[in-house]
Amino acid sequence: MATAQDAAAAVPLIHSSGPAAFDYVFALPGRGDAQAFLRRAFVDGAGEFGWRNHVVGELEGVVVAVGAGFGGEAALKFALAAARQILAHYGLRHAAGVIARGLRVERVIPPPARGMHYLAHLGVSPALRGQGIGRALIEELVRRGRQAGHRRMVLDVAASNPRAQALYERLGFAVTSERRSALANVQGAVPDHRRMERMATEEA
Repeated sequence: MATAQDAAAAVPLIHSSGPAAFDYVFALPGRGDAQAFLRRAFVDGAGEFGWRNHVVGELEGVVVAVGAGFGGEAALKFALAAARQILAHYGLRHAAGVIARGLRVERVIPPPARGMHYLAHLGVSPALRGQGIGRALIEELVRRGRQAGHRRMVLDVAASNPRAQALYERLGFAVTSERRSALANVQGAVPDHRRMERMATEEA
C-alpha cells in the first residue's frame, strides 16, 4: 500500500497516467498546476486521489510504479471527497469551475458502475517501462479486486496511447467502447478514450 510519504514520487506518476485530462480539470493559472492539487489530495488520503486508494511498486526503496483500484460502489463517496478537496484547494470562487470541468471529463472517462472494479492512475517510471513492472502492477490490482469480490475489471486508455493499450490487450483486456472528446482549454486537450474490460478468474 501507498503512504502519505510517497507523495513526492507517486504524484508525478499518477499525473503521467492522464496528463491532458488532469491538466484540463485541475490546472488553474495563479492557483498551481494539476500536480499541486493531486499532491494535496494524495496526502489527504481520502477518495479516488488519496494515498489509501493506491498501491506503489518499489525498487531498492524507491517508488517506481503506482496505481489505484476501486469498485463502482465507491463512486459517490469518492465524489464527495473530491468536492471537499477541491473546495479546500481552490476556494469557493474557483471550485465550481473545477468541478464543472471534472463532470465534463466524466462524459469521456465515466466513473465505474456497480459490479465493476476500476483500475486507474497507472504509472511507471519512464526509465523502467517495458520491463514487466506495469504488468506486475496491473496483476496485483486485479488480484485485490478479485479479493474484494469483483470479477469485471475495467480501465480506460487514451486513444493517443497505443503502447498502453497494447499492454492491456496482452493482459487480457479488450476494448468495449470508445468515447470521442472535444474538450480543450488553454491547459490541455482531452483525447478520445477507450474503455477496456477483462473478466478476472481465479486462475488469472
